Amino acid sequence: MISPASPAMSRVYFFLVLTTLFWGGSFLFTKIGVSTIPPQLFVLTRFIMATVIMLLVCSRRLKKLDTVTIVRGMIVGVALGLTNLSFVFGIQGTSISRAGILNNLFVLFIPVITKIIWRDRIGRVNSAGIALAVAGIVLLATSGGGGFNRGDIFSTFCAFLIACHIISVSKVLKDDDVFLITLVQFATVTLIAGAATLLLPLPAFSITTPAVLSVVYCAILPTVLCFTLQNIYQRYVTPTRAGLIYTLDPVWSLIAGFFVLGERLNDREWIGCGIIFLAALLPLLYRLSLESRLISTYISRNS
Repeated sequence: MISPASPAMSRVYFFLVLTTLFWGGSFLFTKIGVSTIPPQLFVLTRFIMATVIMLLVCSRRLKKLDTVTIVRGMIVGVALGLTNLSFVFGIQGTSISRAGILNNLFVLFIPVITKIIWRDRIGRVNSAGIALAVAGIVLLATSGGGGFNRGDIFSTFCAFLIACHIISVSKVLKDDDVFLITLVQFATVTLIAGAATLLLPLPAFSITTPAVLSVVYCAILPTVLCFTLQNIYQRYVTPTRAGLIYTLDPVWSLIAGFFVLGERLNDREWIGCGIIFLAALLPLLYRLSLESRLISTYISRNS
């Protein structure tokens, strides 16, 4: 239930949809950036900038930074760092249209992970979604043009890591200062990306104006701004409604890929991507229906 002090729901939905627009844009700008900058270096520069910005934002809060906050922030930061590295390697190796759809599989990985670790029930709807996702991936793998390529594998693994990050946030974070936690997360990602830059061979690269602008965009809008908006507004909607809103991410990446990069999918790719999108969407719609019925029952019993 929304308290009287809560913002208008139209405002909540507006800003959550806005975050999906910026996140969708990160597919396009990352693709532009990694065309000339190695993926691990792209992540490193992006999160150095994001960390510096968060340091400025948190300058008056730093005295509240304690060991518990650092440990919790580092735990979720490791998941975030691995997510971002797999994300850029996925973008580098496949189209942003396919990457956006495959990243959305995190919705299905969450119940699988919680089933394995905490013995939670997957349920028939999630099982059906997983089966649909497998069918969609098979279509992509047999669609020609390289089939299910290296970038697709990284993008699917990224979806798994997104699920791990979401679960870690739910299980690890308590009543922490969200700004300080975000700062520690960004700093942890910077360290992980720095280690990857040192350990992985760096090919010859050039720093171009589009690449620099891509790093700036990804550091400010989908990182600092979107994390802040998400922390502020997601608390006013249920996880199911938030998940439904976040399924807009691949829609924006498809639009950007089509109109900006000139990406074109063949018929089998369109069908495969559509099936994967439905695989993630249908379980969310089912849970939304259950929530609506529970709310209606609650209201009728208390009216």
